[in-house]
Amino acid sequence: MVQDRTRPEGAAETAPVRGARRSRRGLFLPYILLALVVVGWSAGWLWMRERAASEIDGWIAREATAGRTWTCADRSLGGYPFRLELRCSAVTLERADGRFRLGPSTAVAQIYQPRLVVFESAGPFHVEQGPLTGDASWTALQGSFHGAAGGFSRASLVVDKPDITVTGAEPGPIAVSGRHLELHARPSPGRFDSDGAVDVSLRLNQAAVPQLDAVTGTQDPADLALDATLTQATVLRTGTVARELERWRQAGGALDLTALSLAKGAQRVQAKGTLALDAAHRPAGQIDLRAAGVDALVGSIVGQRFGSDRGALVGQLVGGLLGLAQRPGPDAPADGTPLKALPPLRLVDGKLVFSGFPIPNVYVPALY
Repeated sequence: MVQDRTRPEGAAETAPVRGARRSRRGLFLPYILLALVVVGWSAGWLWMRERAASEIDGWIAREATAGRTWTCADRSLGGYPFRLELRCSAVTLERADGRFRLGPSTAVAQIYQPRLVVFESAGPFHVEQGPLTGDASWTALQGSFHGAAGGFSRASLVVDKPDITVTGAEPGPIAVSGRHLELHARPSPGRFDSDGAVDVSLRLNQAAVPQLDAVTGTQDPADLALDATLTQATVLRTGTVARELERWRQAGGALDLTALSLAKGAQRVQAKGTLALDAAHRPAGQIDLRAAGVDALVGSIVGQRFGSDRGALVGQLVGGLLGLAQRPGPDAPADGTPLKALPPLRLVDGKLVFSGFPIPNVYVPALY
């Protein structure tokens, strides 16, 4: 037998071994790639976390330079692997006109949607501003902020069972509670770029307001709905109330009440109009009213001017002429229509003028 000397001895056995090694590398390759992806993603997340922390520190420093000191107690920044989560055991703001404190709070942004920030807070909220002290609590509070180039596209706040008290106010403390509150804001289409207008929508269900009970003569819970447009809203910042309101007034800011409705038992009021600030920093403007079931309230207003007995009689007469004592029939829509038009309510020089007469003993104070 002739031996083939062109192939080294043992070559037939070597080739299968090399093939087996290549085969084993192929088995481990997906795991290696996965490990590289995890390492790369982790490095990227750490970089984003450090950048977010740097942005937060920079913003806090800029605010401090402007006289506003923000503190996030026990700050932590986590959320790995798909989000950034900022936690504070308390958030405080101190500035020249007061001090604000919010309880444990969390803000979250997804890595793939960084302009959407969702936040929640366990509360409570406490504010001290001049002679006023306010406290607010709730069972649940959540909100969201959709950022956009040069501003935002939408902001929302949802609160279950809000309970708000304010002390130090004149003529007495203020208390407001309710079952559910929603507040939404967005740039007004077609007006945001021209006059910085922002649309605002507020809903408060089953509200209890002792001061309103005293005026209306009923303890029925109230449902409040407000749709309005705030012009020149883009000039507002986080400065003192006096400074921001004065900046807004000088810019020609106004509050356009598109639709304001209040339902309290058989009493229903709808309003629309425009309010601004006068040179003395008092609210000024005119509100057009439609109402039903408020004859007692009109009688109370008229009574303050003509005396209680005579005023009550005149008030009932005025209410009857305007149809204000009529209650909605069984087939009336849920919004309480038909409503009757009332004389407009005007705010002029710190006075409330109703039906051409200033309401006695009622004055609109300067806001700052």
